[in-house]
Amino acid sequence: MSATLVRINQIVEPLAEEEKVTVLEGLRQASSPHFDFFLLIVLSATIATLGLITDSAAVIIGAMLVAPLMSPILGVSIASITGDQTLFQRAATALVQGAIVAVLLATILSWLTNVLPFNILEGLPGEVLARTRPSPFDLIIALAGGGAASYALSQKQLSAALPGVAIATALMPPLCTIGIGVSLAEWSVAGGALLLFVTNLAAIGFAGIIVFFVLGFRPDIHQQTWRGLPRSLVVAAILVALVSIPLVALTVQFVQEAQQSQTIEAAVQGELAEIEGVDLVSLSWNLNSDESIDMDLTVRSLSSSALNYNTTLQLQRGIATRLQLTVALVVDVIPEARLDPLVPPTSTPTLEPTPTITAGPTPTPTPTRTSTPLPTLTPSATPTQTGTPLPTSTPTPLQAIVLLPDPTEQGTIELRRSPGGAILDTVIHETHLSLLFDEVAIGDTVWVHVRLVDGREGWVISDVVAAVTATPTVTPTPEPAVVIIPDQTRQPSVAVRRSPAGPILEFVPHGQELALYFDEASQNRSLWAHVLLTDGRDAWIDAQFVAVFTLTPSATPTATEEVTITPAATAGG
Repeated sequence: MSATLVRINQIVEPLAEEEKVTVLEGLRQASSPHFDFFLLIVLSATIATLGLITDSAAVIIGAMLVAPLMSPILGVSIASITGDQTLFQRAATALVQGAIVAVLLATILSWLTNVLPFNILEGLPGEVLARTRPSPFDLIIALAGGGAASYALSQKQLSAALPGVAIATALMPPLCTIGIGVSLAEWSVAGGALLLFVTNLAAIGFAGIIVFFVLGFRPDIHQQTWRGLPRSLVVAAILVALVSIPLVALTVQFVQEAQQSQTIEAAVQGELAEIEGVDLVSLSWNLNSDESIDMDLTVRSLSSSALNYNTTLQLQRGIATRLQLTVALVVDVIPEARLDPLVPPTSTPTLEPTPTITAGPTPTPTPTRTSTPLPTLTPSATPTQTGTPLPTSTPTPLQAIVLLPDPTEQGTIELRRSPGGAILDTVIHETHLSLLFDEVAIGDTVWVHVRLVDGREGWVISDVVAAVTATPTVTPTPEPAVVIIPDQTRQPSVAVRRSPAGPILEFVPHGQELALYFDEASQNRSLWAHVLLTDGRDAWIDAQFVAVFTLTPSATPTATEEVTITPAATAGG
């Protein structure tokens, strides 16, 4: 050990006795708990607390320059290496009392800020959060800063470096963050800031002991050494090693959280990339104890039809498949419009360039073959007008239905703007629509032109569309019905399902009109009624919540009809 110390002293010259006395006297004065020390503690704690609350880095740097906590820490270091008990007690007392005053003052200021109607601390500022997750990098910074501070203090010509050291080794901001966490009852914030302060304290003290030892400071009593090393140096090294354990554990946790966050964001971006005109604005998520994820997305969309319930359901399934986790998804959509002053607006308010997505408000009819009747409606019998029939289409659209091969595995099919083009929406199994007779083959896939019940037109794969042949003798016409919920305060809506006791399609409120078929099914000790929703979808609903309209002519000529509600379980025999 002595040989190593000799080599070090060849590079770093030890201090002369007069210089050692000067350093000791300076630290003895700066480390004493006198009025000037506590005045600077109060001022620096006030500046640091308000800087943290207002999220101002410049104000926090100013507090670092004013804070006098570096002197008592170095006083403890040099007292440990020289065995000066008086200096050790004074420096330790000043350090403990100064830290307590700073935490109490920060707690009071934070509490006052929270009580007064300023609403500054509605959320934790970034400067506060930055001091709640220490890492091994903070330990290395404190070691370097403590060594620089003790060496610059021992060399008069290097005193100009002390302000920079004070900024690098922040001591007052972690103490004030503890006070902010206590005032808000955010114990994770207070605990993280306390760990950061202890890390800085141990590292600076350890680095100071090493530097002072190299510069020639020695204990006066031989028993204070252990194998040629000061016992205080060994104790400080053990303390630094103990502090490193939670820092390494926290760093591993932070790395895992960062990797998980990147994976989740990549999954969300990958699914949103398949939806045209939708951009991610923000993403927040929370991993629950049961390994499920609560996810909240905010997206920006140029098209009002780009995201709807079915598209969101597909998005949720895609994200869950990529992550292999259960995902609870909420999407907030921000509508977006692009306006160019050089391009005057058109008469139609729709943003989409193709008129097949939404019907325009113009009074002229849509120029499709099905919107006008064929000339066969005219009474003229001229053979030249009727001699050649249309070879590939009928005058009116056929009623059709979506029939998926395996609805349990693939519950929806994509409705596209053009054959193989952008996705407009998704339609579920057994959705009723109109077939418009246009077909386009792209490779081995044949696309057919269809119209939904809400008037939107698009293209779907022909394999999943089947024409519906009217057979009035099979079942009578569905009767108009209404949803009746006896206790609306406890149950404002009721579920309609894809099959009896099957997956839920949506929830309908009390008074919702629908059409009632005449087939029933018993499943899970409940009687289920087959209904037709207003958008053309077939569904099943608990029969106790459905009643049919019986239209009875009124005896009064001025009245039109009287409505009698009959429970669905007895309607239709």
